[in-house]
Amino acid sequence: MEKTLIQPDDMITLWGIIVVWAAVSIFLEQRFSWASKISGAIIALVGAIILSNTGVIPTESPVYDAVWAFIIPLAIPLLLFHVNFKKIWQESGRMLIIFLLSSIGTVAGTIISFFLLKDHIPYLDKIGAMMSASYVGGGVNFAAMAGKFETPGEMVSATIVADNLMMAMYFVVLMIIPTLAFFRKRYSHPHVLEVEAGKGKNDGKTLAESFWARKDISLKDMALSVGTAFFLVIVAFKIAAFLDGIIPSGEDVSFFMNLLNGLFGDKYLVLTTITFLALALFPKYFEGINGSQEIGTLLIYLFFVVIGVPASIPLIIQNAPLLLVFVAIIVIVNMVISLVAGKLLKYDLEDILLVSNANIGGPTTAAAMAIAKGWKNLIGPILVVGTIGYIIGNYIGTTLGLWFATLL
Repeated sequence: MEKTLIQPDDMITLWGIIVVWAAVSIFLEQRFSWASKISGAIIALVGAIILSNTGVIPTESPVYDAVWAFIIPLAIPLLLFHVNFKKIWQESGRMLIIFLLSSIGTVAGTIISFFLLKDHIPYLDKIGAMMSASYVGGGVNFAAMAGKFETPGEMVSATIVADNLMMAMYFVVLMIIPTLAFFRKRYSHPHVLEVEAGKGKNDGKTLAESFWARKDISLKDMALSVGTAFFLVIVAFKIAAFLDGIIPSGEDVSFFMNLLNGLFGDKYLVLTTITFLALALFPKYFEGINGSQEIGTLLIYLFFVVIGVPASIPLIIQNAPLLLVFVAIIVIVNMVISLVAGKLLKYDLEDILLVSNANIGGPTTAAAMAIAKGWKNLIGPILVVGTIGYIIGNYIGTTLGLWFATLL
């Protein structure tokens, strides 16, 4: 067990720290211009990194698992209740192309990083398979490749630490890029401008305070928001589990069946689909609910705190500093290829950053970024498009892993 001031089983204190720090992050973002510029999401994440790296809180706890298991699924429907349907379908189709090009960036980055470091890091063929699958899809692909290639446990643990630290750092970079003049001059950024245009309409002290101006919210609104979200999560997860059970998947079945399982057996994609269906069938009901976006965003801020917790700098320095270099090369190449391809094909900066985020961190972290930035019409599309990474990630990881094994 870790020697930390607060132990992993001290549930109430850990929940308290997560909620209080999320609240502090939101307050700072809305109260001070410097905090609004760097965003409450980064304040939440960096604060958690400091707390875990100074030994105040542990890097692992059932509390953090609960945030992933319960908070994220609840936040997704809450944040989709007031989206623009027409824009979602327009954006999803367009975003798919840049997402796949960004995935090529991950593949290229993994190959480059492998050849640079294959003589310095043991089991790099297996680690390359794990990271390429993860940096196209997500954690589920990482776990699948670790099992498939039978990667030694200590290398899996070290790679997870490197991945967590890299993801936290990259998330900060992605959040800062839209604020930089260099990128604003070279890329269209309509969603950023739309959020900023709202600043003059309110008397809030900061952009965040203007965007989250006080609204009419009743007890009934709060009850219906949370109750409806829970209902949609239960229905979607039950359907996804049922379909995952009856649609075969694995190495001994065809690509088509794996594709079907990946599409219809993925709980987040089914949740997004069920939510969209509910919005289409009962538009007046959802229009009449206020406060869902506020509640969903508060839940996402709890997630931001938890993202920063596992980024253990001492563990990386002790165990495998070169693994951090390995994953950093993959991320840098992904970002460069995403930005270059996006520029050539005239994509908006927001689309490019979100698909890169979806590749490296998964659709949930990309959706969290869209929420934090106020790009509400991109939340649905990136959840839909990002889920494709879960489907193709294992194929990419397997192909690269088998090829790398012949080169060692």
